Amino acid sequence: MGEIKMKKLPRLLFAAPCSGSGKTAITCGILEILQRRKVSCVSYKCGPDYIDPMFHQYVLGIPGYNLDSFFLPPEQVKDLFEKKAEEADMAIIEGAMGYYDGVAGTSTHASAYEVAQITDTPVVLVVDGKKSGLSLAAMVKGFLEYKPDSRICGVILNRVSPVMADRLRPYLKDLGVRLYGAAPPCGEAEWESRHLGLTLPGEQARMREKVKAWADRLEPCLDVEGLLELAGSAPPIPIGTGQHPIKRQKGKRKGNLAVARDEAFCFYYQENLDLLEQNGWDLIPFSPLHDKHLPSGGISAILLGGGYPEIYAKGLSENKTMLEELRMAKRQGIKFLAECGGFLYLHEMLEGADGVSYPMAGLVQGSGYRKGGLSRFGYIILYDKQGNRMARGHEFHYWDSTLPGTDFKAAKPLSSRGWDCMHVTDGMIAGFPHLYYGSCADWILKFLENNK
Repeated sequence: MGEIKMKKLPRLLFAAPCSGSGKTAITCGILEILQRRKVSCVSYKCGPDYIDPMFHQYVLGIPGYNLDSFFLPPEQVKDLFEKKAEEADMAIIEGAMGYYDGVAGTSTHASAYEVAQITDTPVVLVVDGKKSGLSLAAMVKGFLEYKPDSRICGVILNRVSPVMADRLRPYLKDLGVRLYGAAPPCGEAEWESRHLGLTLPGEQARMREKVKAWADRLEPCLDVEGLLELAGSAPPIPIGTGQHPIKRQKGKRKGNLAVARDEAFCFYYQENLDLLEQNGWDLIPFSPLHDKHLPSGGISAILLGGGYPEIYAKGLSENKTMLEELRMAKRQGIKFLAECGGFLYLHEMLEGADGVSYPMAGLVQGSGYRKGGLSRFGYIILYDKQGNRMARGHEFHYWDSTLPGTDFKAAKPLSSRGWDCMHVTDGMIAGFPHLYYGSCADWILKFLENNK
């Protein structure tokens, strides 16, 4: 173990009373403002969201990670936070859903509040003030008092005029919190959530322009110096501990792992990719939509992440050489990891967003179809047939399958609900669950490393 040193790490967590309050726009605007000030940032997202960290990575150029105390125990969440922040000047954490909303919606476990406790981070509450006045103070008071150790130190009012913000300032001060600004309603902050998941260079460029325009509007409305002062009040963190939730096997190169990366497949936890790389796998990106062939040079495994295959079903189906190479790879014993959208891509047929069903890879003998609403949404714990706990994950999908798999049982925490899922063989781990590899590193690595 290396020498333990302490590092001063200014940090803030931006939370909100509920989803849709504008915390993502505020967080991204502040990250852009900090970049302009040459502040080196690392960003995190509470919960299982893979879109916001990816947005930070591709649009803002800031490494984005997840801090999720359902996927990992608190000590590993803390260690992950500290490890990724070692080279940064500042850390910004974005909450998920409502500040106290955790597992099952009735617990603070895995909430932004719990992450604030684990990381010892000051919290700024982003409150949507549209069509409200003094009631905003009452809302803030409730959040402050619901937990004595709320860690809420300040407020940013969203969609509120400067005049109304000035009127509310003394009422917030009486509650013991500081108003760090008010963002007026403006089109630059209105982003379609689906577009945050797209990775086309042109779309990235357009989003960069939107973020820049939004930061131009936002910066004069915020007490940026005050926010920096609050961030600086956070206690130091230890660095150089040598501890990390990811097992490493230095010097042992395992092989090439092809990773689907395009507008149809773009949902990945960065920590999952880090785990694979740090355990000897070279990640080779390829596009099932645009490339005619799998990566050359020999691959041992293929990772098909989530995304929007239903939107690009026609193009994926018309890329027949890629589909045939996937079938050939399966016959050759190449391993497959496929999640949600990647799982649908392996089906015989997939109903596209246009309502037409298209032929796909055919490695799963079933059809993917539009459900009409969210199916099996939320955190899950996966168990094998013998009742052994295998992994933790999350499901979020509007499409379903005629053959979702029966090799594992998914159990919802704090709930009696459960269902069969997953296709798990010596050569394939595939299903709707998005797996968090840090919760099942031994299993995933053993699967990949077993000889064909």
